[in-house]
Amino acid sequence: MSSPSGPQEPNHPPPPPGVERRAWGRYPTDLATVPLPPTVARDTLWTTLIKAGTEAYQEGRYQDVEKYFLKAIAEAEKFGPNDLRLAANLNDLGGLYLVQGKYSLTETLCKRSLRIAEIVLGQHHVFLTTTLNNLGQLFDIQGRYAEAETCLEKALVILESDQGIASPHVGYTLSLLARVYRSQGRDAAAAPLLRRSLEIMTTAHGPHHVETAAAQGNLAKLYLAQGRYDEAEPLLRRSLAILKKNLGPANFEVALARQRLAILFERQGKHLQAKRLLRRALATLEQTLGAEHPEVSRLLNNLAGIYHAQGKVVRAKQLLRQSLAGLRKALGPGHPEVTALLNNLAALHFNQCEFTEAEMLFRQALVLREETLGPDHPQVAAVLRNYARLLRETNRDAEADQLEARAQAIGEKQTAGR
Repeated sequence: MSSPSGPQEPNHPPPPPGVERRAWGRYPTDLATVPLPPTVARDTLWTTLIKAGTEAYQEGRYQDVEKYFLKAIAEAEKFGPNDLRLAANLNDLGGLYLVQGKYSLTETLCKRSLRIAEIVLGQHHVFLTTTLNNLGQLFDIQGRYAEAETCLEKALVILESDQGIASPHVGYTLSLLARVYRSQGRDAAAAPLLRRSLEIMTTAHGPHHVETAAAQGNLAKLYLAQGRYDEAEPLLRRSLAILKKNLGPANFEVALARQRLAILFERQGKHLQAKRLLRRALATLEQTLGAEHPEVSRLLNNLAGIYHAQGKVVRAKQLLRQSLAGLRKALGPGHPEVTALLNNLAALHFNQCEFTEAEMLFRQALVLREETLGPDHPQVAAVLRNYARLLRETNRDAEADQLEARAQAIGEKQTAGR
């Protein structure tokens, strides 16, 4: 969103670590047949609650998801403290909280789920892998990269042993591990994992499957971040074509693929093409998911970037505020995506010399990121640097020096921890 003279982040490459959307990792029923305790009379209620919670998630009704899964956990507790249904429910709710940015709750629930599964099935059962993947994503967001790698590498070993090295589940976990590498700026290490993931999905599902399209999109995002637009474009176009053929032109996944291609066009300076794609995607998302769904809010942020690039600052501000309000309502005020939007909006005000508004927004973003991610996270450093530039512009050099020194210390700590 910012010009070269203003604070940098995040609407152009690379996106901040942890802001990238996370998959809701649920118990993978297709991985293995896990013996469950005999059903009891109340099992019917438990099954009903699980079904209702899943449907609510697919429709973006997150408060209803939480309500149904809390009730399902209460029912599963009656099956016994080490029942695998309880482990699955704990993982599922933890995965929802991961999407919502409720990281402390995610860690508590997923760790309890993992303990139950290890007690019942041992340390190396395939049942554990979804929870390990969720924890890996959580630790990645929090900047706990060593822990993230440990979880994902363990999941990868289990899956390769149980499912084979060409399993699609291996391909998915490889993409998560690649994301951890990218969070640390280790794109060279991430690239072979993403290429292997795409090869696995293509071999397992064929070149025209939606999972293959997803893997193409993951590799394309790396190329986008590296400015390798000529390599990203064919992947994004193939991904969109596959999804349209399999899901139909009005499907929300197709709309998201159009959004990714629009981001490429924006970075190539093709603003009119990007705007057409985003408007079409926006209409689909509003029709299929509803105007208040977070995917709609995310798309509005991208559309704001195009208006800003065209010099239509007032419209860009309107869209950013609309996007911010939607994500804040859906994900909570401390979610990384919310703080990234605060930072975007602050940068826009800064570039317009609206320093009072910019400072207020930078302060909000800084406080929320420190509370949610901890004081030493790279995203905290990003806000510190942007805030410091504002302080220099308003002749407060001593304060700016302090913030820049703190940002530098965070960067050095992250580099030393690799």
